[in-house]
Amino acid sequence: MRFSMPYYLDFETPIKEIEESIENLKKSSNPEKGLDFSSEIAELERQKKYIIETIYKNLSPFQIVRVARHPERPTFLDYVKNIFEEFLEIHGDRAFRDDKAIITGFARMNGNRFMVVGQEKGKDTKDKIYRNFGMPQPEGYRKALRAMKLAEKFKLPVLTFIDTSGAYPGMDSEERGQGEAIARNLFEMSGLKTHIIVTVIGEGGSGGALAIGVGDRILMLENSIYSVISPEGCASILWHDASKMDKAAKALKLTAKDLFELGVIDEIIPEPYGGAHRNPQET
Repeated sequence: MRFSMPYYLDFETPIKEIEESIENLKKSSNPEKGLDFSSEIAELERQKKYIIETIYKNLSPFQIVRVARHPERPTFLDYVKNIFEEFLEIHGDRAFRDDKAIITGFARMNGNRFMVVGQEKGKDTKDKIYRNFGMPQPEGYRKALRAMKLAEKFKLPVLTFIDTSGAYPGMDSEERGQGEAIARNLFEMSGLKTHIIVTVIGEGGSGGALAIGVGDRILMLENSIYSVISPEGCASILWHDASKMDKAAKALKLTAKDLFELGVIDEIIPEPYGGAHRNPQET
């Protein structure tokens, strides 16, 4: 699902203005009547590319947080549709119910078979509610572990895709053992006898992300984040002021670049210029 109108973050205002100018020139062009603006459009396109590259090369940590949360950013199911030729979903944890915030299944790519586990936030409001905004409950983590155990049994590599603000903190989740489910996954994944490749595609929020984030290789998309707490939550705790989220984001070292330099992750996956939301298929 794509938004009918492009969604711009506040620091993308210069991009919005030049794209609107390009669109207006295209609408006004009529070569048959001598209105040919192709040279002007080409020059504006060149300027647009320069502006986008300049903005995205100089993003602050909290601006990267906002890009990672961009409503048009590709979600897990976008990657499933564009990467794999086949995907057979596995439902349920065999104990309680099927958690729609975590999707698991067998996949095939270039003739190779994988077990795929990912967190799905959803697209529009209805879908986000259906997916619980990508916040898994205990049964989601138990479903993920069930799938990974199957992968171990059939000697399949596991690919996990992280994109969550965190595990669901509701009372019902706590009653069903949210903490135990996360801890169990950490324990089991650390000893799983098959290869695990983890990729952070958007937000990597606390234990909710780590519960499918133990692997042999940890990758992050260029404008994704991975942190023990959100910048807003950190600012509220440390300074009792959520508006200091910019300061918190910088202190948390949550960007792909920071985490690569710290040795937390193994590789940064470049995004198309202007972020993954500008070209999901290329991403």
